[in-house]
Amino acid sequence: MRRFSLASLLQESTKGHTGWERQWRAPEPKKHYDVVIVGGGGHGLATAYYLATVHGVTNVAVIEKGWIGGGNTGRNTTIIRSNYLFDESAALYNHAMNLWEGLSQELNYNIMFSQRGVLMLAHNHHDVVTFKRHVYANRLNGVDNEWLTTEECKAFCPPLDTSRNIRYPVMGGALQRKGGTARHDAVAWGYARGADARGVDIIQNCEVTGLQRNADGSVKAVETTRGTISCNKVGVVAAGHTGVVMGRFGLRMPVESVPLQALVSEPVKPVFPCVVMSNAVHAYISQSDKGELVIGAGTDQYNSYSQQGGIHVTNHTLDAICELFPQFTRMRMLRSWGGIVDVTPDRSPILSKTPIKNLFVNCGWGTGGFKATPGSGHVFAHMLATGEPHRINAPFSLDRFRTGTLIDEAAAAAVSH
Repeated sequence: MRRFSLASLLQESTKGHTGWERQWRAPEPKKHYDVVIVGGGGHGLATAYYLATVHGVTNVAVIEKGWIGGGNTGRNTTIIRSNYLFDESAALYNHAMNLWEGLSQELNYNIMFSQRGVLMLAHNHHDVVTFKRHVYANRLNGVDNEWLTTEECKAFCPPLDTSRNIRYPVMGGALQRKGGTARHDAVAWGYARGADARGVDIIQNCEVTGLQRNADGSVKAVETTRGTISCNKVGVVAAGHTGVVMGRFGLRMPVESVPLQALVSEPVKPVFPCVVMSNAVHAYISQSDKGELVIGAGTDQYNSYSQQGGIHVTNHTLDAICELFPQFTRMRMLRSWGGIVDVTPDRSPILSKTPIKNLFVNCGWGTGGFKATPGSGHVFAHMLATGEPHRINAPFSLDRFRTGTLIDEAAAAAVSH
């Protein structure tokens, strides 16, 4: 893998940048792999990367039914934060935050990570009490979070309307200064490039159709549209289609898939300095490096695998955005889209063994998948390499739905589920 550097960029500039090689190969599937990862999004690619770099497992295939990063990785609103309430969640998301901070250097790829701060607004007494509880819990876990008064919120985000006569008055907010955004496509490309350089095969346009098992019930091979691939272990990281894939393997997962919508405005000059989220009105907003206002809505209230949602959901979100930021009322929306998020009963992810020996699953991230990408891949790679959970992801097993040791993060998810 040729490293990106000032010297290499200057060298290529003299040749019209015609000397760059492909960022990753397009190999044919081999007959056998030590590990097959189902799903070529950020989490799957990160898992493959850390398997190779941390554990030395390089006979790995990432199989993706479409193109890498074409699912939720390329459809989210790129927000990164770790201010979750419970100890287990705080440990997992803060592990991801620590990895985010050095990821561009680690991958030798500019993921455009911007720690501009994430401000979560409180609009009523319940919000105030809830967010202050979050702040105190986060501080105990060493997670960056602080409470701001209404005036401090206005100073941190000048476009915010803090008038007392608006529909959603701002009564304060919880600010994580380490939070921010990253370029979602670059994250997938960086991990893919790094994994490929270490021998991982990234196989696109290859859909999984079934699972073959040995006499003792353990994993033998995966059946795909490009043939049967023998393997020792399988890790399913298929986001909103996890239920479909696991159903083909004969397992029913405690997840529901629902559409989650987002939209962007026409590009304008820099006007918005941070990320602002509102749990009460299910809206969040930031500005991309291209100048577009990136706006996220709540989930639709029905199960679907459609990558679009109801117009009333985005209308409600835009009503709230215009109320909080009246200067944006004349902005024109450029495009909208939807992703498919998989939601668990307790709104926390699953990183776990399954009843089938050597079959592992990473799913249930709901609306919080992108922010966890490096941490998720790091601990899931540990599980695939060793067969046992990392101490950070151990609480997120399937068994918790049987024992009742749930991790109920519904209030920390920032949008309604």
